[in-house]
This record gives sequence, C-alpha cells and structure tokens, in this order.
Amino acid sequence: MAFEELLDKVGGLGKFQMLQMTLILPSLMVVVCHSLLENFTAAVPGHRCWVHILDNATVSGNDTGILSPDVLLRISIPLDSNLKPEKCHRFLHPQWQLLHLNGTFPNMTDLDTEACVDGWVYDHSLFSSTIVTEWDLICDHQSQKSVGQSLFMAGMLVGGLIYGFLSDRFGRKLILRCCLLQLAISGTCAAFAPTFLIYCSLRFWSGCSAVVIISNNSMLVTEWTRSQSKAMVITLIACALSIGQMMLGGLAFVFREWRTLQLVVSVPFFVFFLSSRWLVESSRWLIVTNKPDEGLKELKIVAHRNGIKNSEEILSMEIFNHNTLFWHLYESTALWEQYFPVPEMQTLRVALASVGIGCVAASGSALSVHSAELIPTLLRAKAVGLDTLVSRCGATLAPLLMTLVVYLPTLPWIIYGAFPIVAGLLILLLPETKTLPIPDTIQDVENKQRFSRKINEKDSYTKVTKC
Repeated sequence: MAFEELLDKVGGLGKFQMLQMTLILPSLMVVVCHSLLENFTAAVPGHRCWVHILDNATVSGNDTGILSPDVLLRISIPLDSNLKPEKCHRFLHPQWQLLHLNGTFPNMTDLDTEACVDGWVYDHSLFSSTIVTEWDLICDHQSQKSVGQSLFMAGMLVGGLIYGFLSDRFGRKLILRCCLLQLAISGTCAAFAPTFLIYCSLRFWSGCSAVVIISNNSMLVTEWTRSQSKAMVITLIACALSIGQMMLGGLAFVFREWRTLQLVVSVPFFVFFLSSRWLVESSRWLIVTNKPDEGLKELKIVAHRNGIKNSEEILSMEIFNHNTLFWHLYESTALWEQYFPVPEMQTLRVALASVGIGCVAASGSALSVHSAELIPTLLRAKAVGLDTLVSRCGATLAPLLMTLVVYLPTLPWIIYGAFPIVAGLLILLLPETKTLPIPDTIQDVENKQRFSRKINEKDSYTKVTKC
C-alpha cells in the first residue's frame, strides 16, 4: 500500500517511534491502575457490629474491666455457621448466661438479635481505610460496592462508543489530550469525594476517559509503525499494561489509605497531559480523511526526527507519484460515510487463576494485533469504540454476576468460562492477516481478502500437484 511505502521513506521504526512510545507507555501503565483500583480501594476488611459494653471506652473501663474483650465479644455478638462472630448482627441484650457454658454452643436462633444499628468496627490491619469503611458498604448495603465498580465499567462502555466516533472525526491526538485532562480532574476529585454518590459519578467520568487513553495511545503507536514491526510494538503495549497491574499492587502495599492511593494514580495524568503536546498526530488518519497537506507535514516531522536527509524532496516526489492515491482515498471516504453499523484448595485456585490471567493477557495481545491488521484506518477508532462497547457490557455485568451465587455457587464461574470458549470458536471465522500491511480503506480490505484467497488456492494447488 502507498502509505506503507511513504512510511518506509521516513522510517517505520526509528527514533521517532521510540520517542512516541516513551511518551505513551507510562500513561498506559498508570491508566490500567484505574481499571483495577477498586480491588484495593473497595476492599472489604473484617468487621462486626459496634457493641456498647465492648467498644465504648468509658463503659468497658469502669464496669466491665474485669472481663476480657473476648468474653465481652462472646456475650454481645452471635456466632455464624462457621462459629465466627456475626458480621451484621448483634444480641439485643448482653447474653450473660453464655459465660457459664464451658465450650458448648447453644442454639443462637433462640436468642434475640438486631442489626448493627450503631455502626461497625473494622479491622484496619491491612487497609487503614477503604470506600467500604468510609461509607459502610456492607451487610444490607453491600450491593452498592458492586454498583460502584460497574459504573466505572459502564463509563468505559459509553466513553469507548462516543469518543471512538469523535477520534475518527477530529483526530486521535486531540481526543486523547482531552481524555488525559478529564481523567486527571475526575480521578483527583474522586479522592476528595464527600459522598458515595459523588464518588460513583466521578468514577463513571473516569471510566469514560480511561478506555480512550488506552485505545488512542495504541493507535498513535501502531499507525506510525511499519507492518513488519507492529506485532512487536503491540506486544510492548500489552506488556506496559501488565506492568501497570503489577505496579498497582506495589502502590496499594505502600499507600493503605484509599484516598491517598486514588490520588497517587490520578495526579500523574496532569503530567501526561502536558507531555502529550509532543505527540504527533497519525499521518495515516490525516491522509484517509482528505487532509494530505497536514499528513505530509507530519511525515516531514517524522523524517526529521528519524534523521532522514532530503526528506522534503523525497516526500514531494512520493506524493507526486501517489497523487492518485489521495483522490482514491477521498472517494473511499465518501463511500464509507454512506455505510457504518473459599479457602479450600487455595493453592490450586491461585495457580488456575494465574494461568487464566496469562491466557487473557495473551489473547488480548493477539486480538490487538489481529484487529489492527483487519480494520481499515478510516474506521479504526469507531471500530475500537464499538469493540469497547461490547466488551464493557461484559465488564459491567461481571461484578453483578457474582450475585448469582445465591442460586448456584458455581454459576458465575460457568458463565465466565463458557463465553471465552464460544468466542474462541468464532475467531476461526475471521480471515488470516499475518504479514499483510494495515488496510486504510474498504477497498484495501477487499483487496486483502482476494489476495489471501489467491494464496490459499495456490497453496492448495501446490499440495495437490506434489502428491
């Protein structure tokens, strides 16, 4: 394709691409932290009801000082089926008769209990505070925790759809810069949210921008990379996302207070916003949207940064030789505008989960490579937005599916496992794109399919004649 030839003239993998990735990869490492942030900021610590005779320092110090906290806990909090203190109920009155039961456990259902009307006492040994302890998202309010997580995923769904169309309309760089600033503001404000409702609203706003930061950054790298190197570049992007996940665990270990952790992963986006001014807009997108002069200007910048001498003369000659290309791309653009549519077996569980995460990461990398080679530049951001819309539907429902355990404990895991199997079978219907250049228009996609079909027929003919 013509753009691939132009890219080779200015350098398909040189100093410019290295600088572009240097500016982009750090933001990818941090943005993925927002997707997994509530694994730590919304962690549920051990808790029990607040008890007057146990947790009121004045009462416990004067009237019950001769009794140990364990004894006071026994007469104040009933035991659950695992003989652990109940998390959501307490005795209506202290059950002093339990002090005389030596190692026996009476029928707790005969004793009057009540909900935790005076609040809860939390275990702060692991996290000094979370949104759960901040707003008591436990017991009767525990479903609100899942709603908060789902709203962030819903934001990614909406943001991917809306900003995907805007990216194809106004450019990858402009929308990316807006989303970097949006995530910086919304994420920082979430760290100071006074109520859970405001926190959820800000998390939704953060989700809208987080997905676009990932997609547009990826496009600004892949659309400036030659076909022979794009698989390696996309793999580096996937590695950056994985490093971000590991980095989040370290940050959560250091910053145990949820507002501080929220702030730590949000403030860097002000820096990323400022540094994004040195990013270069996709010349491939500029060309296919009938802006060849701007595309040529960006190509000259890339050639200069890659140390290509006489770049203006070379590019002018190439543009002259491919003058018909731009007219063809313009016609293709007009054509496209008419169409777009439990503790048990813990070691084994951890091992299987690790294997599963590895498979997810590998499939995500392969999917990124395949989709970049399959979708034309003219519609790539829209397609990524639509893909995000579909994928975030699952991500939004994922936390809510865990409520199905009340019907069958294994039902959520059956659903989580069945969908990847079905998706893997459907992938077999897609055409192979290995070693083929990235398409720019619909006609490029059609030509690629005809070319791939001819190669398959030739290989089949060769095998038959050899036999």
